[in-house]
Amino acid sequence: MKRCVIIGGAPIEDYAVCRAELDPEDFIICCDSGLKHREALGVTPDLVVGDFDSHPAPRLDTETITLPRAKDDTDTIYALRTALKQGFETFLLLGVTGRRLDHTMANLSTLLWLESQGKQGVILDNWSRITVVTPGKPGFVEDNWPYFSLLALEGTARGVTIENAAFPLEQGEIGCEYQYAVSNEPLPGGSRITVEQGRLILMKIREG
Repeated sequence: MKRCVIIGGAPIEDYAVCRAELDPEDFIICCDSGLKHREALGVTPDLVVGDFDSHPAPRLDTETITLPRAKDDTDTIYALRTALKQGFETFLLLGVTGRRLDHTMANLSTLLWLESQGKQGVILDNWSRITVVTPGKPGFVEDNWPYFSLLALEGTARGVTIENAAFPLEQGEIGCEYQYAVSNEPLPGGSRITVEQGRLILMKIREG
């Protein structure tokens, strides 16, 4: 099954980083002002979704779903729901983090939502690559990443172990009220993160 790529309207400063992650077989959904990125990314959307409050309605020979502005789902969530109905299992989200902290937080939560659906999601931006670590699904940080952070967005993650890092951890707990697992550094050979209970957001950071 092909991967689904969701493109939002948040700023993308380094298009080369994003282009390197794309595959010609990807199914591309542009959400509203995510359309502004299509030429720089070198993609043609397979589907356009949005209420078009931040971008003019497109005149493209592409299926377009026009949403009402008054709705519960963001354009990004609606796009993900649509892709799930089409059977996609893996997702790459671009242009979904940036100046709007509310949208950034909401989009980080979509990784947890996708994981709860048994799907795999990755957020890629100018500074980081973001995934979810869950019981039975370890996280890995290659040593070409200068830093990495673990964040609890819900409850408390228990039995957290960080191996081969500047700041190792064994059977620790990370709660959403005290985020202390920030700005760690992988050692040569890379770091491995496991969790026995709960879920953590893993952010691999490109630079300080």
